[in-house]
Amino acid sequence: MTPALRRRLPGDQVIGWVGAVLLGCLAFFLRVWRLGTPHAFSFDETYYAKDAWSLLHHGYSRGYVDGADASILDGKTDGLWTDSPNMVVHPEVGKWLIALGEKALGMDPTGWRIASAVVGSLMIVLMCRFATRVTGSVFLGLLAGFLLSLDGLHLVLSRLALLDIFLAFFMLGGVHCVVADRQWFTARLAREPRVTGGWGPRVWFRPWLLASGVWFGLAVGTKWTALFPLAAFGLLVWAWSAGARRGRGVRWPVLRSAVLDGVPAFVHLVLVAFVVYVTTWTGWLIHADDYEQALSNTQYTTYGGGTQWPSATEPDAEGLGEVVQSLRSLASYHRDVYVFHSHFLNDATHVYSSKPAGWLLMNRAVGVDAQLDIQPGTQGCEAEAGSTCLRQVVLLGNPILWWGGCVALLAAVVLWVGSRDWRFGVAVVGTASTWLPWLQYDDRTIFLFYAIAIAPFMVLAVVLGLAKMLGPSPLPSRRRTVGAVLGGSFVVSVVLAFAWFWPVWTDQLITHSEWLDRMWFKRWI
Repeated sequence: MTPALRRRLPGDQVIGWVGAVLLGCLAFFLRVWRLGTPHAFSFDETYYAKDAWSLLHHGYSRGYVDGADASILDGKTDGLWTDSPNMVVHPEVGKWLIALGEKALGMDPTGWRIASAVVGSLMIVLMCRFATRVTGSVFLGLLAGFLLSLDGLHLVLSRLALLDIFLAFFMLGGVHCVVADRQWFTARLAREPRVTGGWGPRVWFRPWLLASGVWFGLAVGTKWTALFPLAAFGLLVWAWSAGARRGRGVRWPVLRSAVLDGVPAFVHLVLVAFVVYVTTWTGWLIHADDYEQALSNTQYTTYGGGTQWPSATEPDAEGLGEVVQSLRSLASYHRDVYVFHSHFLNDATHVYSSKPAGWLLMNRAVGVDAQLDIQPGTQGCEAEAGSTCLRQVVLLGNPILWWGGCVALLAAVVLWVGSRDWRFGVAVVGTASTWLPWLQYDDRTIFLFYAIAIAPFMVLAVVLGLAKMLGPSPLPSRRRTVGAVLGGSFVVSVVLAFAWFWPVWTDQLITHSEWLDRMWFKRWI
């Protein structure tokens, strides 16, 4: 960014951390308030909450009997799980986190949602630090965290036991470490003398990349879609490293960086992420024999034909051979899960599914829970005669924030290409890698709230755009005044929109007419 925005004061670090933690505490209060309502399994909570309880008590996901949901909501958990493993179609990291909440607070809506509230609040803190690192401005970093905390998708997903808030958190951590590595690597090369030939300094160990590999491993261990930003930012690491070498006088930096930097980056990012990912399946691996007996080839036979898992018919091995056998079974299981995602979802339909091309514009809200036709005089309903009240939880982003974000992202593309400012590239690559891959699946049942992974990069584009409007100079000027008015008006509009949609994000009692006032488009109903 501009020199004025990069200027650091002695107390900036303290202000940045204190401000980020305070924003995180505010976000946690908003997310934990009445967290147990609605007292029901909302949307896909019915799968993840029960899988998490099974992981906690059995070490792997077991099946459950019919009517388990009603019994759990009545406070009963005994006798509900079968002895056979359950076919789960997402990795287990997010469910283990949900399990920690259930262990702490019990098997009820508050228990299975508290992990999301905690991680969602931590994500606000992480967003502040991430944006501060990218922009060099504590103010912009805090503004980014504040804006993300006001997003409806982020708020509601932080109040539900779904996997997407965990995915977004881990991915943001991975990208943050990639950006930190860029700054570390550039500073590392700057300490070396310029070269007039040759390859330049060898840097085999890059600690921030190693940390990024761990973050991305946890992200992929939550949902496989994290593979796309892992690949995209891995390529960006190569490009940045080549640029740093070019700046130190290295000839043919792109090709030479592919060897000197690409190979270590692959180890730090991809291989470390792979090891972390496999480790997250430890519970599955320990009980691989149960899966071999109960689920061998279920999905592959149904949708693709074929034979049993090879390991299912082999005698049990011992020692290292048993580890290898379990890993082979896990590979076969992954094949079946992939076949499930590739075939079963092609035939599925859902009233709230949406086309990913319109996600940034908030094209189709997702109704998570609703209690309709609450009569006047009941539950505090004060509707006029002939009308009723209702409660709803709807997954919908803050429209002012997202629509402004679309403009900011378009500007980011232009500024990245035109001025070659790498900061705008982070916003563009982050958005592209978390959004564009979904376009190839627009004939499937997929939902708007998957866009939560896009949100941090959209917010980053917004704060970068606001900074650009203010200009490089801190001195008063017409440009700075106009930029401050426009930027301030936008932030105030986001705050007002947050207050306006709060009732339909948090299951508040409102009249039918008040609900209609918030459904700006038919596709939101």
